[in-house]
Parts: sequence; C-alpha cells; structure tokens
Amino acid sequence: MRYTTYTKYNGTLLDAVNVQDLLDQLADFLLQSGFAGGPQFHPWWGITGEEGEDRSLDALKAALLQALIDSGQLTPEMLKELRGEGSGNEKVRDQLAELLDQLVQQMVEEGYINLEQQPQMPGAYKQMAGEGRIDEASAAQQVEFNLTQKGVDFLGYRTLKQLLSAVGRSSFGSHDTPHQATGIEAESASKPYEFGDTLNLDIPATLKNALGRTGLQVPLDLDYGDLMVHQAEYRSSCATVLLLDISHSMILYGEDRFTPAKKVALALSHLIRTQYPGDTLNVVTFGDRAQQIPFGQLARTQVGPYHTNTAEGLKLARRLLLAQNKDMRQIVMITDGKPSAITLPDGRIYKNPAGLDPRVIRETLAEVAACRKSGILINTFMLAREAALIQFVAKVCEMARGKAYFTNTMTLGQYVMRDFLKRRTKRIK
Repeated sequence: MRYTTYTKYNGTLLDAVNVQDLLDQLADFLLQSGFAGGPQFHPWWGITGEEGEDRSLDALKAALLQALIDSGQLTPEMLKELRGEGSGNEKVRDQLAELLDQLVQQMVEEGYINLEQQPQMPGAYKQMAGEGRIDEASAAQQVEFNLTQKGVDFLGYRTLKQLLSAVGRSSFGSHDTPHQATGIEAESASKPYEFGDTLNLDIPATLKNALGRTGLQVPLDLDYGDLMVHQAEYRSSCATVLLLDISHSMILYGEDRFTPAKKVALALSHLIRTQYPGDTLNVVTFGDRAQQIPFGQLARTQVGPYHTNTAEGLKLARRLLLAQNKDMRQIVMITDGKPSAITLPDGRIYKNPAGLDPRVIRETLAEVAACRKSGILINTFMLAREAALIQFVAKVCEMARGKAYFTNTMTLGQYVMRDFLKRRTKRIK
C-alpha cells in the first residue's frame, strides 16, 4: 500500500510578489532612453555627472529592490536592514538577495526579459576572489538584460490600460462610420440577405421566418427569402505613422521626454494589433536624419546629439503612408522643439539651431503641403510652449487641417489616445 505524507506548506517571499505589478512599476526603468553617444555623454559640454543607460543585471536588481520598497512588499526586518537600523542579520540579507535572484529568474522563465554576457576584450581577465570564486557583484555587472517581445507587449498593454482608464473609456472598438455592412461583429438588427452580403446568418431570425411561412414540419423548408444576416458597422481602415523626435532636447533640461513617447508608441501598437486589425502603425524617428525603426528596437532607442530635421521625417512618413492602400492616412508627430535642420539635395545636412531659420521653415512647410495634397492628416503633440513655436505649429495645423496639442509628459499619452479614438473618419462611398 502506498502512503502519502502531507506537511504544512510554508510559503516563500516570492509567492507574495506579483511579478507583473513589479514590471508595471519598472516601466520607466526598462524603457529608459539616455543618449546614443553612450553613458554620461552630453552633446554640448562633454562628460557630465548625469547617469546614462544602465542595462546591467546589477542595475535591474537595484530597480527591483526600489520597486519592492515602494510597493510595501518587504518585511519590516528587511526594511530595517536596508535603512541600516537592523542588527546586521546576515540571514535577512541572504533572504533579500535570494528574493531578488528569484525575481530575475522568474522574469526570465516567463519570457519578459533575457540575459546575455557583455562582450569582453580579448585577453581581458579579472583576478578571482577567494578560492577560485568569481566576485558576484562584478559578475552581475558583466551580464546585461534585454526586454523580449513579450515584455514589450506587456508594457504596451499595461500602458494602454492606464491611458484608456485616464481618458474615461472602459471599452473601445474600431473606427466607426455611419454605413452598415454585413460582417463578423453583430451590433444592430439583422436584415434580409441580399446578394453580396457576408453570409453571417442570424439563425434564430432565419428559423422564425421559415416556421412562420410553412409551420413546424420536418424537414424544414428553408427558402431564399427566409435568410436573415447580422449587420455590423462598416469598418474603415487607417494607416498611421508615429513620428518621434530624437533630438538632444528630448532628454535634456532635467526631464526625460522620450521615454513617455516610447510608452505611447507601445500602447498604440497594442491597441491597433488587438482592436484594429485592419490598421497599420509604423514608427519613424527624426533627428539629424529620419529613419523607420521596427517595434523590436523601440525599447532600446535613444535620443542623441541631434538637431530636428522635421522635413525629412515628414517626407519619410508620407512615403510610408502612400505605399499603403488605406481609407485614412495620418501622421502623429511628437516633438518638443522647432525644426532646425533640413537635408540638402546632395545629401548634406543644413543645421541652424538659432531661432526659426527661414530656409528650414520653408522646406518643412513644403513637406506639410505635400502631405495635405496626398490627403494625409498631421496631428502634432508639442512638449513645449515657446511663442515662436506655437505660431509655427499653428501654421502646420492650418495647412494640414490637423490639430495641435500642447501637453507635457504626464498627459501626453492621454491626449494621444483621446485623439486617436475620437478622430473623425472619412465616409466610404
């Protein structure tokens, strides 16, 4: 006979921690921007004391520890040890170190991050401490973490959920138009089937017609006129290019404006993939030059010592939109500065950061006019309020028949989502 012995389950600290909530708290850290020139790089006056992007395992554990403290998930004994008020209990410190290791391991196992060894210079080595054991702190700094696609999707989902809650929407759907068509989603009364309709049968209404015509008999005599189909609102499709400014001002002056912009991009991506399957979203960054970036690289994208080549950004966005056969085309531009650069015909970059250069403004407005001629809407989200800049943005809106939103990093996502969800749709003839 087999016997099973049951013992009392003693939960661990890890059981009480919600990894997804921690990831949500770590969003700013995981999407941190920094300068493309490297850690502690400043484009104007060289090396400074500002912290650069740190992707080491040691930095991740430090961020996890801070998140645990902020969320109140540490025991009173652990908090005392961290504050230096404890008795130097090694057991408590070991428990805390083990908890951080377990959290990192769980994040890896659940597919939110991956770890990789930093490349080492040939021949480089470090003296091992003790009897052949590598120093753990040094080893942690040699391992980097990276967000996986699942991690990026999760952060986009959480950001989207927060933004939709902030704008007062509990649910959302596709871009509605006043026209009715047969489709998959039933949202109104059914109608008699007509040639060309999607055969999305309203079975109860169809059976009711047949029974009302012939009465209850077997087999059921089903006629063409008995068929009823569900109606669904006609869905228009939209192509969107999110145009992100990566010039130096997006992270200077004591405020990181680029990380909130990246979070908006992730939220828009998640919204379109899950609720607007007919839509497309591309991301274009513009500094000295403009380039399209895949979503997989968005989390690691950084600002740099760049000027603001708005004209080239609009030109690339227009080319991407015209290549897509969609009912609507729009550009969502997030920036904090005036145009200060253009690309010359020979490929060189003309730069003038002082004031609104007439040559730069003329080229930029020419691209705005080209977008309007192509039927592309431009909505601009400004993270600054300079008087000259306001006049320039007003001119862009007038030419492109778009809207301008002067916002800050705290409300940027709400403004973008509100505009995206409430924008007018064109009528499908």
